[in-house]
Amino acid sequence: MRRASILALPLLFVSPIAVASPESAPTMTAPLSYPDTRRVDVVDEAFGEKVADPYRWLENDVRNDKEVAEWVAAQNKVTDAYLDTLPGRDIFKARIKQLFDYERFGLPTRKGSRYFYSHNTGLQNQNVLWVRDSLDGAARVLIDPNGWAKDGATALSEWVPSEDGKLLVYGIQDGGSDWRTVRVMDVATGKTLGDELKWIKFSALSWAKDGSGFYYSRFPAVREGEAFQALNENQAVYFHRIGTSQDQDKLIYATPDHPRRGHFAQVTDDGNWLVITTTEGTDNRYEITILNLKDAAAKPRTIIKGLENEWSLAGNIGSKFFWTTDKGASRKKVVTMDVAAANPVATDLIGEDKATMEGAGIAGGQLLINYLVDAKDELRRYSLDGKLLGKVETPGIGSVAGFTGDPDESEAFYAFTSFNTPTTIYRYDIKTGKATEWAKPKVAFDPTKYAVEQRFFSSKDGTKVPMFVVKRKDVTGPAPTLLWAYGGFNISYGPAFSAARLAWMEQGGVFVLANIRGGGEYGKAWHDGGRLKNKQNVFDDFIAAGEYLIAEGITKKDGLAIQGGSNGGLLVGAVVNQRPDLFAAAMPAVGVMDMLRFDRWTAGRYWVDDYGYPSKEADWKILRSYSPYHNIQSGKTYPAILATTADTDDRVVPGHTFKYTAALQAADIGPKPHLVRIETRAGHGSGKPTDKIIEETSDLWAFAAKWTGLDVKPVQ
Repeated sequence: MRRASILALPLLFVSPIAVASPESAPTMTAPLSYPDTRRVDVVDEAFGEKVADPYRWLENDVRNDKEVAEWVAAQNKVTDAYLDTLPGRDIFKARIKQLFDYERFGLPTRKGSRYFYSHNTGLQNQNVLWVRDSLDGAARVLIDPNGWAKDGATALSEWVPSEDGKLLVYGIQDGGSDWRTVRVMDVATGKTLGDELKWIKFSALSWAKDGSGFYYSRFPAVREGEAFQALNENQAVYFHRIGTSQDQDKLIYATPDHPRRGHFAQVTDDGNWLVITTTEGTDNRYEITILNLKDAAAKPRTIIKGLENEWSLAGNIGSKFFWTTDKGASRKKVVTMDVAAANPVATDLIGEDKATMEGAGIAGGQLLINYLVDAKDELRRYSLDGKLLGKVETPGIGSVAGFTGDPDESEAFYAFTSFNTPTTIYRYDIKTGKATEWAKPKVAFDPTKYAVEQRFFSSKDGTKVPMFVVKRKDVTGPAPTLLWAYGGFNISYGPAFSAARLAWMEQGGVFVLANIRGGGEYGKAWHDGGRLKNKQNVFDDFIAAGEYLIAEGITKKDGLAIQGGSNGGLLVGAVVNQRPDLFAAAMPAVGVMDMLRFDRWTAGRYWVDDYGYPSKEADWKILRSYSPYHNIQSGKTYPAILATTADTDDRVVPGHTFKYTAALQAADIGPKPHLVRIETRAGHGSGKPTDKIIEETSDLWAFAAKWTGLDVKPVQ
């Protein structure tokens, strides 16, 4: 039920083993010999300041620029040679592979009599789509993408069955790119039909009730050679009729006068309305346009204008729509609206709570609402007239995804996970309130040996910030610690299972998730407190988290490693520049490192909602003050750094990390390694094959272990 941002990175993430001792502390090594990186005389002048950009050429696409490709190969050669020297690497790799080798299920979707769900036997590179013709019927493979590419890097992305379950529309993601190729399958025969759609990203796939076709969003075709860097503008909504070519698709809605606006279309459960949500960035500020699908002469009608507030559809009963909104409610509320009225008016149904409303849906004639209580999920049931009926009991402190269900059916499914609980799928009977396990994985570890604790620490300005501290129960005293955070785009992170992180904790390491400002854990105010002119609060929160962990004896000053991806990669890069003395190791992944040029590529132009506009003086000065690429401090001793990116990342283009790495290696920042690991045939995170995840995590954990003093031993 968490909102997905187009910057968000889906991170993957026992016998007694001694924690680090003074004897196992990292030793200093001679400086590495890095590849020579050509410098160019490029200087930009903005608002009275001249800013050098000597590595501008590294922005070029590795596919089209031979010199960039050679630089990537040279950097990987140095990094691989260094990683080969780390003694814990093979131990981590073997154990992470064992921990990943467990059966995983996705939430089922019921259409007609059929149940569709994803499944992975454990070490399959990509999840497989299965179908059952009834709840207890025999399961069969519908789509197995593992044979689509020799390297396993082509994935099944979105998939949506038609209302009767006879057809399936699905997306194909190649090499981690955000671009999708969309196809259609006959479910009974497993035959792929002739329909093929291109130039689709950041799109819903929503069927017409009668299965005649589906609605989707697409961008104009991109010129040859520019698909991975060109700005994404002029997205429009189309209807594709099954059996026709894409050039015959009907344009439903577009805003050519506002090329930066994006549009997300969904058909209501009753099939009577098309709801188009329009946004211009990553903020939850929407316009809502509806189309009466039962009136052939009807035209799209905008009922909520202004791009001012969040409006998320929970469901509808006829023309009575139920919405969650933050209009007049920082932590959101539920309102109803008669969309058939000439001027629809919102009426409060369920008011704002101290907890943050994460999402809502109608199933079995009830409103099911997910609340976030200090970064932990709580499910509540309401009648359609707004009366609280009770809570859905969950196994403990954790995170919930779902519900998936039909407004008129009592059956619903949800998923529960926590730091020491692998994702378990539950079938929930709304009438009886009874939940039964539908799929529970078995993992080769004992969850009772791990402790999950929530703590609160004070940031620089006195703000109380929550964190989760997870470790083996027998680990006492300061231990090597991995601190992770995101801090942006109103995205909340709660307790979730990660086989990769478990491998770190098995060795006696501590994992910490800090729910810093910029996220949505405490509603709009928490988000606003960590963006635009308040972005420094995000860095202050993270630095305060590190200081707290040291002061409380959870770790030592030379035992703290930090990690974050995407916006979290920016976070890691910025705090290392501001407090290089605080951290032993830093691992920024696919980070936004050049804050003065981020809006020039692909989806970057959306992010101005959180970061501001580099073209505006006030914003530029703030961005200049923390941009990781521009604020590396020569003369200071930096922690060991292993940055990661991928050549097919067309969300945060790899040039960000390339330039940042070159600047690190050219600076006088001490003898510890400052390396980059560049994956091939991978993108921003989604669709990455399991074997690549295992390889990358093994490298990261071995690197962090080396520089935090974690004593890595084989697990008995």
